[in-house]
Amino acid sequence: VQLVESGGGLVQPGGSLRLSCVASGFTFTMYAMSWYRQVPGKERELVAFITAGGSITNYADSVKGRFTISRDHAKSTVYLQMNALKPEDTAVYYCNTKFSRNDYWGQGTQVTVSS
Repeated sequence: VQLVESGGGLVQPGGSLRLSCVASGFTFTMYAMSWYRQVPGKERELVAFITAGGSITNYADSVKGRFTISRDHAKSTVYLQMNALKPEDTAVYYCNTKFSRNDYWGQGTQVTVSS
């Protein structure tokens, strides 16, 4: 199983970024996918979740109305569109899936929101 994130970077408050996570090594269409984020000294927190079929999504209260998770089965890719970014969104963002009693993580991509 491999999850490879990209799309992070430095953005000003109010700006937008789109994160991508390309999945391989498993049947992407069968499993839910999530985005988490972590800042130093804090626990990793769930940001967004999407079911295998893509029909159900869920978000942390702190990002509702600003972030959108989506998936493209043809590309085995899950996205996180982040709009109206705030300095408190600064974190390393991780892609995640769970199956066979295991958690699988990507290497993370840094998002920094600063003027």
